[in-house]
Amino acid sequence: MKVVVGLGNPGIEYVATRHNVGFMTLDSFAEKHSVQGWKSNFQALVGETKIDGEKVLLVKPQTFMNLSGQAVLAVMQFYKVDKEDLLVVYDDMDLAVGAVKLRQKGSCGGHNGIRDIIRLLGTEQISRLKIGIGKSEYAQGKDFVLGKFSAEEDELIDNGIVKGIDAITCWVKHGIAEAMNRYNRQDK
Repeated sequence: MKVVVGLGNPGIEYVATRHNVGFMTLDSFAEKHSVQGWKSNFQALVGETKIDGEKVLLVKPQTFMNLSGQAVLAVMQFYKVDKEDLLVVYDDMDLAVGAVKLRQKGSCGGHNGIRDIIRLLGTEQISRLKIGIGKSEYAQGKDFVLGKFSAEEDELIDNGIVKGIDAITCWVKHGIAEAMNRYNRQDK
């Protein structure tokens, strides 16, 4: 079984904000793979599908971003999933809007959601898919990530989400090394 976690914040006021790119990507992935009926469990919304016979559990923590690790830890322990079978999808301000980058391990890079996951799982050996949200010279930190994309950025983020869906599918079928090889070489 593979577990794909999309990070974001619950609540209508956060829908389509930069910080919810993880949720947006999982929602689009779920739609493409006919996932129906998200269930509330493990302090998260959980859905499942199969890709080439492999069960894929989709997880959207409902604990708010800074406590995302609680839901991830609960899922990992309940299903006895190895860390190699976990992929976390989240926003990254250091990437251009819509750019995607996979990593097999690393620090949190200042992202509080991944920081909490690393802290609770006790390892930086967590595969992740980062989707770029860009930076602003006007808005900083919280105001920026909780803001919405501009009309000019909508197409870029939509394209990034499509690339993200393809990267997740590649990760499920072929693993992180192959997904990195294919998707980290694309134009940024």
